[in-house]
Amino acid sequence: MDHSDHVALLRDGVLTGDTASSDAAWADLGSGGGAFTLALADLLGPGATIISVDRDTRALAEQRALVAARFPQTRLTQITGDFTRPLGLSSLDGIVMANSLHFVRDKAPVLALAHGYLRPGGRLILVEYNADRGNPWVPWPMAFPTWQRIATGAGFSMPRLLATRPSRFLREIYSAACEREIT
Repeated sequence: MDHSDHVALLRDGVLTGDTASSDAAWADLGSGGGAFTLALADLLGPGATIISVDRDTRALAEQRALVAARFPQTRLTQITGDFTRPLGLSSLDGIVMANSLHFVRDKAPVLALAHGYLRPGGRLILVEYNADRGNPWVPWPMAFPTWQRIATGAGFSMPRLLATRPSRFLREIYSAACEREIT
């Protein structure tokens, strides 16, 4: 996959309502080298804030250089940390978890944290392999129907499928969006 694929996987979840405004605040949890951080910066445009979280300081440094070179007006905050633990985030317009949640066996506590980071109506976009059986590199993926069940059980709206792409690992990758419901 390349940058245009990453953008296409996020586009219909980011460019909806006020979550794509120039002052939007999004987080990329488990951002790695930043492929989806760059896609977010591309979609959100100048002035947006992106909080990128990963444990790998080297990957975050590479990511910072790429964002600065390609999207210099994006406000990038980086947190070296584990997204499965509290991060002190709040009132986010959106969260992207791209190829990160499949490393977590017990997803409920992580989703409770993500739910708490979002403002009411804030959006969670998951990018995941469309399979329920993993391998050593992707231990706990979720097929889309499984994600629908898990997300609604965690207090999110019913996820909607945004896009799919073929993948050489586990055949297909999908993106899906759901919201923290307004109560």
